[in-house]
Amino acid sequence: MTGIPQFGAAAMAAALGPAAAADALAAALRGGLDPEGCPPRSAIDVAGDGELLLMPAASGAYAGVKIAGVAPGNPARGLPRITGSYLLLDGPSLRPLALLDGAALTALRTPAVSALALRHLAPAGRPPRMVLFGSGPQAYGHLQAALAERELAEVVVVARNGARAGRLAAHARTLGVPAARTGTPADVAEADLVICCTTAREPLFDGRLVRSDAVVVAVGSHEPTARETDTALVRRAAVYVESRAAALREAGDLLVPEAEGAIGAGHITGTLADLVAGRLPAGGERGCPQLFKSVGMAWEDLAVAVALYEADR
Repeated sequence: MTGIPQFGAAAMAAALGPAAAADALAAALRGGLDPEGCPPRSAIDVAGDGELLLMPAASGAYAGVKIAGVAPGNPARGLPRITGSYLLLDGPSLRPLALLDGAALTALRTPAVSALALRHLAPAGRPPRMVLFGSGPQAYGHLQAALAERELAEVVVVARNGARAGRLAAHARTLGVPAARTGTPADVAEADLVICCTTAREPLFDGRLVRSDAVVVAVGSHEPTARETDTALVRRAAVYVESRAAALREAGDLLVPEAEGAIGAGHITGTLADLVAGRLPAGGERGCPQLFKSVGMAWEDLAVAVALYEADR
């Protein structure tokens, strides 16, 4: 692989923003990519300290694989929680084309997936009030992604670490959100948009507080027993996912309520592909919250990696 292009975090951020990355995802879906046929991720426990993820995908002229490490103890070491690399390949020959920073790719594509969902679910009109759970890289990325799709009237940051929440709120003000502040989970009662990007394993807020016209995006977990939203919200919401197969395999936000008998497997309203193709009404179902639950999929990494590679050619 000597001599192939390498893309670091700074180069990737300069080359592609969340809106352009969302466009790449939409183009992949419109081009016929079927997320339901995407290979499942492989996860291996690493000495009890984290897990190693392997995420391959192939579509058209390209293939690729991400090797990612999730090490919960890394922040205490002064290291990123997510590590890894992405190898982009020529599809027909499987010849290596580029090597990308895997953590930076994840930090770009996950907010881009959420941005694409918001593009179809968040109603146009008055700027929404947003509650953002989390204060790590994904929270910063989702703030940028939300601003790429909608002007925001207010951002309320809720996080376990008050100092980090304050820094993110201050950052939001530098991006032109004058009402940015820190808050509490109860602030969801006034929110038009709720975004959850945390490492929580239990629900972050009381789903009964969420307004019937609100949009909720949850991206923090891909484990069947971990969730950021509670059964009350899932039961009353119209639910959208990247792939029914992936969600019913990995999305604890849905699998826990299903195990409780609160919902059935048919509770899912539709997929990201349905939204992009116009098979579902713009703005989602009326009279109930709209919940987009993302687990992260390999086809998304591939679509964004291809867009980065082609932008550099």
